[in-house]
Amino acid sequence: MSLLLYALISGLILLCGYIFYGKFLEKKLNLNDNNPVPSKTLYDGVDYIPTRRAILLGQHFSAISAAGPIVGPILAGLLFGWLPALLWILVGSIFVGGVHDFTSLVASVRHKAKSIAEVVKEHMSHRTYLLFLLFIWFSLVYVIVAFTDITASAFIQETYGAGVASSSFLYLSLAILMGLSLYKLKFPLWLSTIIFLPMVVLAIWYGQKIPLSLPSILGLEPVKIWDLILLCYCFIASIIPIWLLLQPRGYLGGLFLYGTLLTGIIGILFGGFNINYPSFITWNSSQGPLFPILFITVACGACSGFHAIVSSGTSSKQLSREKDAKLIGYGGMLLEALVAIIALATLMILTRDGALSRAKPDQIYASGISRFLSIFKINPDLAMSFGLLAFATFIYDTLDVCTRLGRYVFQELTSWKGKISKVGPTLFTLLIPAFAVMIRVKNPSGEPLPAWRIFWSLFGSSNQLLAALTLLGVTVWLKETKKSWIYTLLPMAFMLIITIWSLVQMALPWLEMILSGSFKFQVVPLGSIVLLALALLLLIEAMKSLFFKKPELRVNI
Repeated sequence: MSLLLYALISGLILLCGYIFYGKFLEKKLNLNDNNPVPSKTLYDGVDYIPTRRAILLGQHFSAISAAGPIVGPILAGLLFGWLPALLWILVGSIFVGGVHDFTSLVASVRHKAKSIAEVVKEHMSHRTYLLFLLFIWFSLVYVIVAFTDITASAFIQETYGAGVASSSFLYLSLAILMGLSLYKLKFPLWLSTIIFLPMVVLAIWYGQKIPLSLPSILGLEPVKIWDLILLCYCFIASIIPIWLLLQPRGYLGGLFLYGTLLTGIIGILFGGFNINYPSFITWNSSQGPLFPILFITVACGACSGFHAIVSSGTSSKQLSREKDAKLIGYGGMLLEALVAIIALATLMILTRDGALSRAKPDQIYASGISRFLSIFKINPDLAMSFGLLAFATFIYDTLDVCTRLGRYVFQELTSWKGKISKVGPTLFTLLIPAFAVMIRVKNPSGEPLPAWRIFWSLFGSSNQLLAALTLLGVTVWLKETKKSWIYTLLPMAFMLIITIWSLVQMALPWLEMILSGSFKFQVVPLGSIVLLALALLLLIEAMKSLFFKKPELRVNI
């Protein structure tokens, strides 16, 4: 089978999903451009800003499409074969992830751009609201841990890593300059695009000329130092105005990622590549059985609870008209599914016994993108740098948004106000990631495991469980407002079963140890127990609201 057929079938299914199921959802949610939107009614020039759909889609897409739709499908393909991963990407993105993203964005817009937790608060109980906030905050912390460390690992790769580190910081500097040109110098968007987009390409080339390689300092190896530097970046990016970095970085990143998508599509369509990797390997991998491991491994490529936090945390504050929600929410999710399909294709062109099939996901992805670019006769080193920077860009675009959202949630949870209401919550949000990335764990063979690999299953489970709980909250809102809600209830039930199943599997070894009289501190089992406890408490509260009693509606003030 050729990649051409694979791409045509996958693309057609996603397109049909957007046209037909997207239209069905739009009708059910009764979108109307005459309805007021928070970006205009609550305009403040900082967080609430009406934003053109082209800019907002780029920002939203780049924020939600981090390492998840690249690493997850590749890991799932390595474990089970490419066909199970592909089926879940297509079915999940159209009927689960797309529904989740679209409805959570509309729910936030209809509640004055408040967070999804605030929507839960209005339609359930105050206790449910606090539990939901706490769950969201923990989920964001796991995202920061996993994505910070996977970026740091990319920066220390032997051949291209140091150059990609340089290119990435040049890219961030260009985003700040673009923000200043747009909002201070009043450059039109088209002029800023013409100036700064080619400079991103230049940064990819020039970064390899000035590689940024770090030595060990105070006993910390380079990857740990990069972890701390990236967390410092997260802190700064979280507290500065969104127009200075988040918006222009999102726009540039979106265009860059569109370019990566186009590269993948052209390479798949015209590169003449065949599928060499097996479509199916096993039902029971080294990480566990296909059910539920496949669904928490693919994560963002099919469904991601993190998307609801982006939708209700930043995108809902910038939506300029209600009908744009279909493109931003549903379309953004299907674009991420396309990213996952291309990432999976970079594995499919490999042979299972080849050396590269045993490499890390970022190397597999960058190598595949490099091979796709070869049809343009581009220098292989430049092509590899392009692929690695594309990978890092996906993550950067999520890290700063994720930290900002963690700050928002912490402020909501603690009602922290005052002069340091930005600094304090941001520091608290980054404390656990700073501790987690410093953990040193070895596998049974004595080899060190990177922090991102340790936390990936926990990130996947928490992320998917957050999606299930968000769908649960949206379902309660739809029921309370007398709207159809079966299309959110069914995917919620599936995701709830899958993720609770996975958390129980992760917690069991530790519980068995405790029952046997031995005790050893382990981060993942402990984290899974915390998430499981929060989820069960939330589920009990939500079921009361959904099926047993009608809570008193709260009024937004």
